[in-house]
Amino acid sequence: MENFILYEEIGRGSKTVVYKGRRKGTINFVAILCTEKCKRPEMTNWVRLTHEIKHKNIVTFHEWYETSNHLWMVVELCTGGSLETVIAQDENLPEEVVREFGVDLVTGLHHLHRLGILFCDLTPGKILLEGPGTLKFSNFCLARVEGESLEEFFALVAAEEGGGDNGENTLKKSMKNRVRGSPIYAAPEIMKGTDFSVASDLWSLGCLLYEMFSGKPPFFSETVSELIEKILYEDPLPPVPKDSSFPKASSDFINLLDGLLQKDPQKRLSWEGVLQHPFWKDALRREDSVSASASASEDCIFSSRNVMECSGPQDSRELLQSPQNGPGKGQKAAPRLSLSFRLDNPTELRPKSATGGQLNESIFLLSSRPTPRTSAMVGLSPGEGEDTSSPQTSPLSKFQLLIQHLRIAPNWDIRSKVARVIGLLASHTTELQENVPVIEAITLLTELIRENFRSSKLKQCLLPSLGQLIYLVATQEEKKQHSRDCWAVPLAAYTVLMRCLREGEERVVNHMAAKIIENVCTTLSAQAQGFITGEVGPVLWHLFRHSTVDSLRITAISALCRITRQSPAAFQNVIEKVGLNAVISSLASAICKVQQYMLTLFTAMLSCGIHLQRLIQEKDFVSTVIRLLDSPSTAIRAKAFLVLLHVLIHNRDMLLLSCQARLVMYIERDSRKTSPGKDLQGGSEYLARCLDLLIQHMVQEPPRILGDILNALANVSGRKHPSTVQGKQLKMCLPMMPVVLHLVMSQVFRPQVVTEEFLFSYGTVLSHIKSVDLGETNLDGAIGMVAAEEFIKITLSAFEAVIQYPVLLADYRSTVIDYILPPLVSLVQSQNVEWRLFSLRLLSETTTLLVSQEPEDGDEEASCDSNNSLLVLIRDELLPQYEHILLEPDPVPAYALKLLVAMTEHNPAFTRY
Repeated sequence: MENFILYEEIGRGSKTVVYKGRRKGTINFVAILCTEKCKRPEMTNWVRLTHEIKHKNIVTFHEWYETSNHLWMVVELCTGGSLETVIAQDENLPEEVVREFGVDLVTGLHHLHRLGILFCDLTPGKILLEGPGTLKFSNFCLARVEGESLEEFFALVAAEEGGGDNGENTLKKSMKNRVRGSPIYAAPEIMKGTDFSVASDLWSLGCLLYEMFSGKPPFFSETVSELIEKILYEDPLPPVPKDSSFPKASSDFINLLDGLLQKDPQKRLSWEGVLQHPFWKDALRREDSVSASASASEDCIFSSRNVMECSGPQDSRELLQSPQNGPGKGQKAAPRLSLSFRLDNPTELRPKSATGGQLNESIFLLSSRPTPRTSAMVGLSPGEGEDTSSPQTSPLSKFQLLIQHLRIAPNWDIRSKVARVIGLLASHTTELQENVPVIEAITLLTELIRENFRSSKLKQCLLPSLGQLIYLVATQEEKKQHSRDCWAVPLAAYTVLMRCLREGEERVVNHMAAKIIENVCTTLSAQAQGFITGEVGPVLWHLFRHSTVDSLRITAISALCRITRQSPAAFQNVIEKVGLNAVISSLASAICKVQQYMLTLFTAMLSCGIHLQRLIQEKDFVSTVIRLLDSPSTAIRAKAFLVLLHVLIHNRDMLLLSCQARLVMYIERDSRKTSPGKDLQGGSEYLARCLDLLIQHMVQEPPRILGDILNALANVSGRKHPSTVQGKQLKMCLPMMPVVLHLVMSQVFRPQVVTEEFLFSYGTVLSHIKSVDLGETNLDGAIGMVAAEEFIKITLSAFEAVIQYPVLLADYRSTVIDYILPPLVSLVQSQNVEWRLFSLRLLSETTTLLVSQEPEDGDEEASCDSNNSLLVLIRDELLPQYEHILLEPDPVPAYALKLLVAMTEHNPAFTRY
């Protein structure tokens, strides 16, 4: 550290000391952090995220060094302390100051998000004040690139420092606690285990604004468990300043906090809502106008550096690779962060280690900027770059030169960079000409991987580019709708990728290979067909079942799902190898995406008839699928309905099990959510379509069930001793009657199920029950007394459900009177007390409803005829039994009197009978 003079200590942490310093020969004062080497992952993360950022609200990184015992980082000096100190000293800040500070916070955080960086642990202690009062974001130890795993990155840094990957899995586990920030400012979804996002950073921003105004965070507790409960389930109190002399919070400020502190990230304010919020008045507009030129300048800087954004299969190891050149001149895209540098080539973004007598030499000086690359390698003249801003212009016109460099490069450092450039070009190409030697590049990459198959790092470097090229060819062929001989991927490429899937490979390599298969098989192309082999299904399933990394498990099952779409035999091979029960058990996975992919696989199997008889007879399978209807995911529920539809189409008996497992309740719940008139979007529309298909099928079942029951009863009608075959038929058909009851009790099915044909069939069933009651037909001997009584009870209950909705009686008045009431009147005289009471109650309630309904215009004559029929039925069949009925125990007389009251009120002349 001979190039710097250290002054006083200005801050201290558990393993870090911060000094005020000055570079020799200048008057530039800086902050110098001296950190123990155990903090290398955190410091490396800070450097790789901020080394190119120049922004007035972000502490500028200058350079860093490594000595024998410590890491030294030189950053911009902020003399005003931290925001945490300011809040502690002042207790609370006026709203005007909160607005002024908030503008700095919003400006800095928005800039980070534009670069793809999530701050993740936004606390007052990490916000520093410059002399004039400008707030600056500092301490990026726990920040991350959006979508990456910080645990993997930390573990990889530690593994590289340790000289290998042998302990990487152990390191990943030990890193879990290191990547956790302060729970006080963490969003509810983070507490539930969701990954950090832009929305979670905006929640933390809301917490800071709240604390600046009120002097305390919106949620606080002495215990972590209680704090988590508050964050998840309690609403914050309105912010009140500690100093009562301060004015109360304005309505705009409270509205802003309410928007930022929404527990549902989908309802939380987005950047558009934050930036346009009236609380800022004109402060943000002024800020935008001041920083516009600076932003444009920075865009130019970033466009001339590495602006590569990760695409395709990527692992945390790729985030450690050295920066590459960005797009050509004229790039118009928003600047993105340089995400890649390698620890095995630390000449740019890693501190140099001191050895021997070099401790006092100035070799520790390390520019944070990558060495500029010349455009000569890709054959671009200064003027050519102006045309590359068009998305339709393919940079692959210079592709042959890159292939030559990949083949003849003197070392792997250059080869890896060329391979990444090829992958980037492939990922951004929208139109591929047939004369571009893309297959030559695929062949060369395949050979390089095969020749260096023992090197996991080289495979991780080359596989993404190979995958991007194959995916590019597949998408282009799908777009042109016919195969091209010049785009035939060599079999060796498929062989290499299948080898990368096998057990024994590093999980990162497994993940990349699975991701390539997943991406390519989303297309309907010849390239996708190359992955369809007998072993691909079981290999992907093995990855899914035995991996401990959720992202790899999801990718593996997703790849299997996409292969099954093109060849259901792939999933059939899995079932035959591991067994149907093992596959069904995977439906109970706690990962929503896994459940979704598994349901898709089973739908594909059922729709093509593979293992059809085994699946539709498996009760555990149906029960497990129905339990998935409790899922909060609309996609999972929709696919579960689709699987059940295929099962019920081929096995009506499963409808009884499904109804007993509350299928009808789930259908009613989701029908309300997708009812006509609601604005359906995305998954809800898909759910509605799947639900409609299932409902349409189930509506057709009651007439079929009643038809089967009538056939079975007709065969034994009048027989005292049914045959064995007839008894077996009854045992198959009569237990399905509860299905009819479930459907007529449902407001979704009832209007479609209860028709004139249905009521006619139902009345015929009652006539057979009358025959059973009179002893003309013997059901007890065929199916047992308990089953026979249960059948009759459920049959009567079905009509009880119908009469709960008088409009149905009005629509089919004549059918009810002519075909249903006569057998009911007969059952009132039954020797079975339960049937007699049930029938009389139904008869009483039905008659009351029928005689009280006013006839519609034009139906007076038909209504009069039906009423006369009802009157004759009661008079001739029931009235002679009334003396005996009225002498029975309660509540039989009550129902009989209710019937008489209804009849006499409708027709006073009835009293003379």
